Amino acid sequence: MTAIAEPFDHYLSQVKRYLLEQCWDNVPVMAGLNFTVSELAKGEYNLNYLLESAGTQLVFRVNMATQINRDDQIIYEYKTLRLLKSSGVTPVPYFVDNSRKLIDRGISIMEYLPGCPLDYQLDLAGAAKALATVHQVAVPPLQNHLIVEKQPLSLIYDECVGLLKSYFHSALAKPDICSFLHEVAAWAESTKAKEQYFLDDPWLCIVNTEVNSANFIVNRRQQTTHLIDWEMPRWGDPSTDLCHFCSPLTTLWKTSFRFSPESVALFIEKYKQNIRPAHLRDTLEERMRLKFPFVLLRGISWSAMAWVAYQTEYNGIHNEDTRQKLQQYMDLAFIRSLFEPFMKN
Repeated sequence: MTAIAEPFDHYLSQVKRYLLEQCWDNVPVMAGLNFTVSELAKGEYNLNYLLESAGTQLVFRVNMATQINRDDQIIYEYKTLRLLKSSGVTPVPYFVDNSRKLIDRGISIMEYLPGCPLDYQLDLAGAAKALATVHQVAVPPLQNHLIVEKQPLSLIYDECVGLLKSYFHSALAKPDICSFLHEVAAWAESTKAKEQYFLDDPWLCIVNTEVNSANFIVNRRQQTTHLIDWEMPRWGDPSTDLCHFCSPLTTLWKTSFRFSPESVALFIEKYKQNIRPAHLRDTLEERMRLKFPFVLLRGISWSAMAWVAYQTEYNGIHNEDTRQKLQQYMDLAFIRSLFEPFMKN
């Protein structure tokens, strides 16, 4: 893999040229407008630019790498946002282009949502409502392009085995961490058969799979909460998102917050208040109990892979705060604190 070195300004000129050369007659929100372009935000996989003209604000997204190992990453995300358009809690998508003719990356244009990242102390109720809304969006079968969690625990386990190889095979790997992660992986392999619960009682919906605080936009003046980043959604059980939201690997990614048992219970109660089907409300805790350690395994496996990649070769966008967070996560005491409560039961 070759590390991507292009900064925001490298693509800034390309975005400006793209806007001038592309015909926008079939995109009503953009037709006849002359946009200014400025830097907005970047993650590990995308550059985002703010387009502004005559009171209209949009996001121009340049996809730099894939999380789903597909060349159509930007199309996958766009189609998902189209399915979610009626929810009112996700950005409205307006345009997508994966031809890479006018610009050498897949791009999309979507609604800009002003606000700030989620605050776990203030915004749990809004996040619970947004997730409940997403999880209840009806999806016509013929329009469902999403990766399916057919065997949800095995799917995560198999993915983690692949991610952990890069750590286990690295000369940088710490022997004590390798030893414990092998132990965790063996425990997960022996436990994944419990996925029969999900196969016997499936509850499938759109799940985001990356519900960290930075992927929510909260506008307290308008009292709205949106979930904005849809790089890696799946068709799976709602427990995937709920466990990910409550995971320390998620909350500590951009903040210092860690859920207590009481705050988890409060969040789940708020979520249930916005769920119509009684059966989902009644089975939610059991779904989360089974899924939680596998969500943690997925998070620490990705962190182990990324920890090695950030010190060797990496084809995504380098962020210093990400490097520091990976260093924090790849600590044996921290990793033990995640898994030992489950492995002892």
